[in-house]
Amino acid sequence: MKRSAFTLVELLVVIAIIALLMAILTPALNMARDQARRIHCVHNVKQLTLAWLLYTYDNDDKLVNAHVPGDSGFAKDTYWVEPPQTPTGGYAGRPATREEEIRGIQKGLLFKYAKFIDIYRCPSDYRKTSSQDAWRSFSLVGGVNGEVDGGNTYTPAKTYSQIGNPAAKIAFLEEADPRGWNIGSWIMNLATPTWIDPLSIWHSKARSTLGFADGGADMHTWIDDSTKEMSRLGMEGDPRAMNYPVPAGEGEDVAFMAGVFPHKPP
Repeated sequence: MKRSAFTLVELLVVIAIIALLMAILTPALNMARDQARRIHCVHNVKQLTLAWLLYTYDNDDKLVNAHVPGDSGFAKDTYWVEPPQTPTGGYAGRPATREEEIRGIQKGLLFKYAKFIDIYRCPSDYRKTSSQDAWRSFSLVGGVNGEVDGGNTYTPAKTYSQIGNPAAKIAFLEEADPRGWNIGSWIMNLATPTWIDPLSIWHSKARSTLGFADGGADMHTWIDDSTKEMSRLGMEGDPRAMNYPVPAGEGEDVAFMAGVFPHKPP
């Protein structure tokens, strides 16, 4: 007699085969998705760095203001991105909505060169909690016409020519400021060296994107467990990410960053 349906054993075999195939294919699919996001992130940072360079060409070698004020007393039309703003142009405060932050980005000095709002964000940036629903993933470092650390361990470059060896110095990096959106510019203490602002690690194998002052961008792999923990706290909006200590036996990452941090030569 001709059968018209699977037996229970045959059905279980088919289910087992499908489950096995899913177990084999899912890691490969996740790796491919992560690789695509990494490529996208590096591309975004390159585009931002190009916009940053175009500004210097149009302004007699002067670097754009890398600072983003965290309060209402800011001078408009002065910074590479403006603070989050209300529809009427007032300071939105913190935390701010994504719409308010995007409005500030679009009013910044680099937007006419960057043109697209999407390049200000890493596709792997997952901040979606009520206090960390931020849009901008990337910050300029304080050494390129930004802030000075509390110990005055460096003097920010004001012009591109003051950077010196731009291929070996960074301009952009990935940051998740625990205060709700990336305030100020990314700074560190070069004398110690120690962290002040946290880094972000949104990619697999503890990697994040760095944008170099010559226009290049690349992924960097972080080594120290304390760096990874600092990043996790920052991305979760935990204030302990600020001024995060480096324990004895670690420090390779902070030493690397001190080496690529740009500033005006003494």
